[in-house]
Amino acid sequence: MPGTLFVVATPIGNLEDITLRALRVLREADVIAAEDTRRTAKLLSHHAISTPTLSFHEHNTRSRLPQILARLERGQNVALVTDAGTPGVSDPGVELVAAAVAQGIPIDPIPGASAPLVAGIASGFSLEPMTILGFPPSRAKDRLTWLAEAAGVRNTFTFFEAPHRIRQTLLAAEQYFVNRPIMVGRELTKRHQEFIRGDIAGVIGQLPEPRGEFTVIVGPAPGAEPAKNDAPDEALIAEFWHLTEHGSGSRRQAVSSVAKKYGRSAREVYALIEHSKKSGV
Repeated sequence: MPGTLFVVATPIGNLEDITLRALRVLREADVIAAEDTRRTAKLLSHHAISTPTLSFHEHNTRSRLPQILARLERGQNVALVTDAGTPGVSDPGVELVAAAVAQGIPIDPIPGASAPLVAGIASGFSLEPMTILGFPPSRAKDRLTWLAEAAGVRNTFTFFEAPHRIRQTLLAAEQYFVNRPIMVGRELTKRHQEFIRGDIAGVIGQLPEPRGEFTVIVGPAPGAEPAKNDAPDEALIAEFWHLTEHGSGSRRQAVSSVAKKYGRSAREVYALIEHSKKSGV
């Protein structure tokens, strides 16, 4: 019987941002596959975890994949972690998960911190939907092509950038992100956490000393918000109760169905339902 691949989210800055379940899994796993064993060692030491680690990063993926899969097939439990945040976003985690799925190995995701979601929530932009784009290319020509394609994403999107390239990237993006709100997050969840908001020219003017990884959130393009159905609120409420009383799904599914049908956000539909309950409508 194969072991389980645990995909474990780790803190993105503040070491307290890790769940009790994640700590238990890291203690009980047979081995931890880490993007950088030295950085992971600091987290493990902080929480007095002695589980052995092995490196698994973009430069050794080809050789490490069969080794880790062999461990899993022998019945060992492997915990996959990245330097910070949730594995599978801009790191080699997705290859290992896909390979394990293909071989019928159980996958157990252990949720936790995620820089795109942390920054997205702080932005105040609509996150329905939000697209995660990872890091832009380091070469200037390739970066321009990447930025032009990114500008074609009309809903909110997010990407990462290294401190020594953040200014050049935003300067290059100025011609593409015209009339779109921007928020740049720096040192997320750490003591010197900072959020810079405005249009792209204003954000460039406020950029601090380039220290710490940056997470950029680009708000929806003008006119990109979904058009709302003009149906009265009573119609939404009535359909929600009809679905909950006569449908086979959950209340959450009913909210999602009504929101999709009438072009509203799930949060807005939920607020209408709660208000109707309080007012006796």
